[in-house]
Amino acid sequence: MSLALLGLASVGYIATDTQRPLPAVHYSGTSSSFSAVRKIGCDIKGNINDRGEHIYHVPGQEYYSATRINPARGERWFCSEWEAWWAGWRKAKI
Repeated sequence: MSLALLGLASVGYIATDTQRPLPAVHYSGTSSSFSAVRKIGCDIKGNINDRGEHIYHVPGQEYYSATRINPARGERWFCSEWEAWWAGWRKAKI
């Protein structure tokens, strides 16, 4: 019995430092910097509805002023829409 090695293809990649770091996402109870009081400039409301959907509201949307944040339920403030999206929340439809 004879074995022949016909060839090997080597695939690799080069790691680069060109990507920007991910934003710091603050979860209630896991960060000493989290607070029920929002930081200046962090005015996006992360709300959890009755069906358990994680929805964020930006200033100017229809229900923004009526939306209340309850950190005990896991609701929180975000500093950018990207941060909210990255944390798994979707934007309110209206």
